[in-house]
Amino acid sequence: MRSLRTAFTALICTTVLAGLTGFAGAGTAAAESPSPDAGESTSGPTQAGTGFRDATAVPPGSAATAEASSGDYLYWAFPVDAGQRPTFKAEVTLPQATARHGDSTWRIDVYDGLRRRQPCMYGMQSRAAGQDTGSVALSCTLRPVRSLADPWSDHPLPGSYYLRLTVTDAPEKDLGLPVRARVEADLKDAGGAEAVDGTLSTPLVPGASAKDAEDGGDGKDDESGQDGKAAEEEGGDDASPGPSTTRQTASSVEPEDGWSSGWWSDRWIWTAAGGVLAVLAAFGGRALTRRPQRPSRVPPGY
Repeated sequence: MRSLRTAFTALICTTVLAGLTGFAGAGTAAAESPSPDAGESTSGPTQAGTGFRDATAVPPGSAATAEASSGDYLYWAFPVDAGQRPTFKAEVTLPQATARHGDSTWRIDVYDGLRRRQPCMYGMQSRAAGQDTGSVALSCTLRPVRSLADPWSDHPLPGSYYLRLTVTDAPEKDLGLPVRARVEADLKDAGGAEAVDGTLSTPLVPGASAKDAEDGGDGKDDESGQDGKAAEEEGGDDASPGPSTTRQTASSVEPEDGWSSGWWSDRWIWTAAGGVLAVLAAFGGRALTRRPQRPSRVPPGY
C-alpha cells in the first residue's frame, strides 16, 4: 500500500510539473514570436509634424510616410502601453546621386510623453549615407515600458512617444533637396518580468485636443476668428470653404485594446501556479513521510 501511495504521489507531481513547464513554454513562445500581422503595417498618415506640439499621430500597426526636404525636423507620435518594448524604425529615400554633393548623416531620437529623450538599448540610431546611397535605414529599441517608476527615474512610462528624424551632417548645397521618409513602431510584449506594482493615474499624452485646434479658443478675444467670420459673411455663397484645421492629435490615438489598467500581468499566473504546486508538494511529502495508523499485519484475534 505504501508503495502505491508513493507511486501515486510521484505521478501527481510529475504531471503538475510537466503542465507548468508546457504552459510556461507556450506563454514564452507566444510572447516572443510575433503575431502574423506584426510584420505587416497598414498605410497611415502621409505627413509629419515639425515639432512636439504638431507631431503627427500614428495609429498602432500603421506606417507613416512624409515628403520633406533635407534639413527639416520631422516629428511623429506613437502610443505605447505598459509592458511593451517598442522598436522604432525609419527609412529615408534620398535624392539621386547626381543631385547630391557629398555624404550625409541621418539620425532618429525618441522622446517620451514628458519629452525626455530615451536612450536606445540597441539599434542603429545614426547612420552615414554615401553620395551614391539610395536610402538609409535607422532603428531604435527602447527599454520595456513600465506602468510606474520613481520620480527621479527616466524609465519609459506609458503614453505618447515622439520620433524625430533629421539630418545631422550634410553639405550645405544638399539642404533643401526632396526626401521621402517612412516610419513605424514595432511593439512586442515584454512579459511579466518587467511588471511592477502600481500604475499611473493617466497615460502621458498631450492635453491638447482636436476640438481646441478647430475652435481656436472661445472666440471672445480671438481677432483672427472674428476676421474669418466677417470674411465668410461678406463672401456669401461665393466664398469657398478653406481646408479643415481638424487634425488627429497624439492624445486621440490609443493602443488597439486601449490603455491597460496596469494591475494585471502573467506574474499572477506564476503566483497561483506556485501556490498550487506548494500545496501538492505538502500533501505529497506528508503521504511519503507519515506512518500508517495501524500495522500492516494485524495478529489474529487482536
